[in-house]
Amino acid sequence: MSRVFPFVGLLFDRERVGSLDLVTTPPYDVISPADRRRFQALSPYNVIRLELGERAPGGDPDDQYRGAADTLRRWRETGVLRPTDGPAYFAYEMRFRLHGRDRRVRGVVAAVELEDWGGSILPHERTMPGPIEDRLRLLRATGANLSCIQAVFTGPISDLARMLDALTVAAPDACAVDEAGVEHRLWVVPPERLELGRLLEPERLMIADGHHRYTTALRYRDEMRERHGPGPWDRVMMLLVDATLEDPPVLPYHRLLLEGDPDVGTGTRVPDLHELIDGVDDERSIFGLVTLDRGILAHHLVRLEGTEPPTVLAIHRGPLAGKDPHLRFTPDAAAAEDAVRRGRARAAFILPPTSARRIREVVERGERLPQKSTFFWPKPRSGMVIRALDADRG
Repeated sequence: MSRVFPFVGLLFDRERVGSLDLVTTPPYDVISPADRRRFQALSPYNVIRLELGERAPGGDPDDQYRGAADTLRRWRETGVLRPTDGPAYFAYEMRFRLHGRDRRVRGVVAAVELEDWGGSILPHERTMPGPIEDRLRLLRATGANLSCIQAVFTGPISDLARMLDALTVAAPDACAVDEAGVEHRLWVVPPERLELGRLLEPERLMIADGHHRYTTALRYRDEMRERHGPGPWDRVMMLLVDATLEDPPVLPYHRLLLEGDPDVGTGTRVPDLHELIDGVDDERSIFGLVTLDRGILAHHLVRLEGTEPPTVLAIHRGPLAGKDPHLRFTPDAAAAEDAVRRGRARAAFILPPTSARRIREVVERGERLPQKSTFFWPKPRSGMVIRALDADRG
């Protein structure tokens, strides 16, 4: 049983910060060092100063977390971030263009009761200890959910879709356009206008993006319960999306093999990366392989015979089995190809998109996908709404 609640949200005051395009970012884990510098230069109020604070070379590692906490406190005290009038839900819509077609994905941002894995909240990817420790230190310092975990549920819930239809005809309370041209729109919704708790109670939530943040929230909850008992740390901020009605795109993370041999047959050679991307197929377990052949890039389509989708799971049980220490990941196929061209990787494995339904089937079998298996896109923007735990004690 999923339990969801409204919360007091912190929103940027646009009279103070200007366009939200300048102060919001993607989730922390897809921000490169170059992106980080660019976001810092955009505005002194960019949320990057909270998500990925800086520390001086050779300084105390905790400086960046203390700095983020000081910045958050200052922004709240000076009105850069303002609380909503009371607990609210937040309707959220992302408008974008994909494969030549205009699309949208809608959902609701809420505070979700934390549960240990395996109940009504399900993971689909494995996690790594480093990012969890980093996010835990940040959460301890700031006492805030700075960005939304994204979760999907099976649905379909037509009543929720009708409510969102009615809510989103009005002008949004916050709007930002990101670097990929995605328009992010947010509405503050009084709880009495959205019966979210009743609608979602029978649903199981699958984490789409934010496994490390959810695991971090569980650890923080346990720490705080031991010292203070129940409290706002028992919940975490999430964007909840109906996977059936909204059909969120699930793009791949491609694999870079840094050492060793690909250990696959040559498959069918194609002229270039464009043909490779057109030819990959999750249903038939066909992936792309980029290697160097006597100094020239070679592109092959390879089929994993006798396997079931999703392809990412089949490939880690086959040619990439045991190679995790030698892998790097990128959602950018052109960057993966370029790494091979420059000799920074022995091979690039170009994977096909999959679907939330197919991932859910893996989870329902009691399995998890390898780390960095899926790239749900678009991702909710960090800084559109922040949940400060000390403001959410109701």
